[in-house]
Amino acid sequence: MQLHSFSPRTKNRKNPPVGRGGKRGKTSGRGGKGQTARAGHKIRPEVRDLIKKLPKLRGHGKNRARSVRTNRIAVSAVNLSALEAAYKAGETVSPATLLAKGLVRRAKGRAPAVKILGAGSLTKALVVEGCTLSASALAALTAAGGTNHA
Repeated sequence: MQLHSFSPRTKNRKNPPVGRGGKRGKTSGRGGKGQTARAGHKIRPEVRDLIKKLPKLRGHGKNRARSVRTNRIAVSAVNLSALEAAYKAGETVSPATLLAKGLVRRAKGRAPAVKILGAGSLTKALVVEGCTLSASALAALTAAGGTNHA
């Protein structure tokens, strides 16, 4: 037995070369541009500590596109005093009629979700349809002889 007749038990595995084009594409696993994309020179530890001390952007997690609720329903608030001024006795209050009278704005091209709040007083009997009411607004509406069909 001589040295040239030995063979290793395990295969000699090398890490694949990165950053030379090929299947890795574009930046080849090295991220963006600049100091960290270059071979050889890395960031010195004291600079890394300085970077850690810089404040991060706060308020919406890492990915703002995911963390901001886009499907949130915008609710328009209308006070009783506005209904008192705009409607006659016996009229129907609905998101469509509120839109027609200019008390609420369109939300995403259609009539918005409406909540009626109890600020002000109500003396007319109104019929409320398709709107949510606060507890004080509901009490004022029933006291004035109106009805609520939610």
